[in-house]
Amino acid sequence: MTSTAAAPQRPGAIRVAIRMMRQDDPRKCTAAKMVRMGLATSARRIPNNAVVLHPFAERVLVPSDRGRYRTICAIDCSWKLARDQFDGRIRGGGRLLPPLLAGNPVNYARMGMLSTAEAVAAALHIMGFWQEAGAILDRFRWGHTFLELNSGLLNEYAQATGQDEMYGIAESYGLIRQRPPGDKAAHVHGQGRR
Repeated sequence: MTSTAAAPQRPGAIRVAIRMMRQDDPRKCTAAKMVRMGLATSARRIPNNAVVLHPFAERVLVPSDRGRYRTICAIDCSWKLARDQFDGRIRGGGRLLPPLLAGNPVNYARMGMLSTAEAVAAALHIMGFWQEAGAILDRFRWGHTFLELNSGLLNEYAQATGQDEMYGIAESYGLIRQRPPGDKAAHVHGQGRR
């Protein structure tokens, strides 16, 4: 089911779109729940001027991306099939989330193994849309757990001025080792070398 109605927007807000691949258990699918609740729209294709949350991207999402994009687009797919879904066919500004711990019950405390709701909420928080991030996480029993695990990180990431500072924050929390010169962002996050 594809929703064509846009989620309510306040002036200056960012849209949330989700490209549904329908590979996960529909009862546990956080993206489907977000669409049903009007927190996101289902997209048949990636909207123009969208930042695409991409676990294998070379650039990390930074707060200054807020001024570059009008939409956050998540691709909802199974982690087991993610590499096939992100094989270069994705248009838009692909961005990797910095290291975060999952709060969902399926991947609890696993680095980078976020649900779609967690990924979107993290991106919103980093880009300065704290109320919107909270509205998404409030809809899930474990949403507070994601915030408890990552609140310090998310707040520091939201204040960072660039990618190097994002890496420095993650390193100070012990989430990455020192990044070798020329290393790609995807290799730092914990997903790129799986």
